[in-house]
Amino acid sequence: MSHSDLSKSVNELIESHGVPRREVYLDHENSGMVFPEALEAMVGAYKSSGRGHPSISHLIGWVSYQSLYEATERVASAINCSPEELVYTHSGSEANNLAIMGSIGVSPNRKKIVVSSIEHLSVMFPVEKFRKYGYKVVKIPVNEEGFIDLDILSRNVDGETLMVSVASVNHEIGTIQDMKAIVDIVRDKDEGILIHTDACDALGKVPLDMKKLDVDLASFSSHKVYGPKGVGVLYVKDGVKLEPILYGQVSTQKLWPGVENVPAIIGFSKAVDMMYTNFSEFTSRMANLRDRLISGVLSNVEHTLLNGPRGNLRAPDNVNISFLYCEGEALTVELSMNGIYVSSGSACTSRILEPSHILLAIGRRYEEAHGSLLMKTSPFHTVDDIEYVLEVLPKAVGRIRSLSPIRHHMR
Repeated sequence: MSHSDLSKSVNELIESHGVPRREVYLDHENSGMVFPEALEAMVGAYKSSGRGHPSISHLIGWVSYQSLYEATERVASAINCSPEELVYTHSGSEANNLAIMGSIGVSPNRKKIVVSSIEHLSVMFPVEKFRKYGYKVVKIPVNEEGFIDLDILSRNVDGETLMVSVASVNHEIGTIQDMKAIVDIVRDKDEGILIHTDACDALGKVPLDMKKLDVDLASFSSHKVYGPKGVGVLYVKDGVKLEPILYGQVSTQKLWPGVENVPAIIGFSKAVDMMYTNFSEFTSRMANLRDRLISGVLSNVEHTLLNGPRGNLRAPDNVNISFLYCEGEALTVELSMNGIYVSSGSACTSRILEPSHILLAIGRRYEEAHGSLLMKTSPFHTVDDIEYVLEVLPKAVGRIRSLSPIRHHMR
């Protein structure tokens, strides 16, 4: 299909939606709304303090550097680390790649990397590259709620291990891992092992203290805290050595070349400030709406499965439900026609319609994984929003099921 034909097709899709009577955006896993305060801070930065290059020696450059450093101080303060321990990338995926790929060759005698079986693909894919360099890759299984098997982890960590990487909060099913137990196991085995956590879905959702957490590397993403897209951060504990994976002219940091997107970083820092200044209020609101949505769906829609744990062991914003006898992509479109925006299956693989490796890892069958929806509540949502979803969703599921032949082939 040519670019013009594709554009025409997309325009037709947009026009076919019409104007829904209400819109509820629940796709914050992939992208989403930005705090107005963060947007306002960005606009101000583009006009003045953030428009210069922060490593250039003139007034505008100095002002830009000052703004960059002040923004970094705000982020560092929220997670209790030094500003010098933060490296900016352009996404959480880039931060994960830098953490993983940047460790190759740092300890030549260590040829094993250990990860959980439900890591984000931006961890899984670079880890697979290690095999080309003679590394052994071990994927630790999880139980039906997504919690890592600590006994198997302990048996697989040894003096040959270069890195252990486990996400603090799973991006897809919301499982909050016991990171203290994981870190204690690894530290007891060998103090020289690097510990990385993908904390993109932990930031703003659970308390974070990098000194208490005692990991060596942690990845963060701006859009997960309702900041602008295009900003990621890698925490690199003081004294930890990494190699760059991209090369070019450096600005104010050695591990990631190119000029920093100062306005976006300022917007990110404002979003982090918003989340942690209002932490109890926001997380309580999200969790209440999450539970209202989960309870309403499971009570009113037959043949549904909750993916991931319940209550305080689950991220406050995360709702992931499999709808049996239903194709997730079709349900996503049906809901979109009614102004409800969600993602199906794995948010990172839905375009190629592959089942989520995370749902398969917790024991879901292919058809159950394909029939899943991922929805995330936010500080922007209201009870009326969730009630609208609970009004529309059962009808949408019923309509898709009535059109699906697969119902007759499932138990």
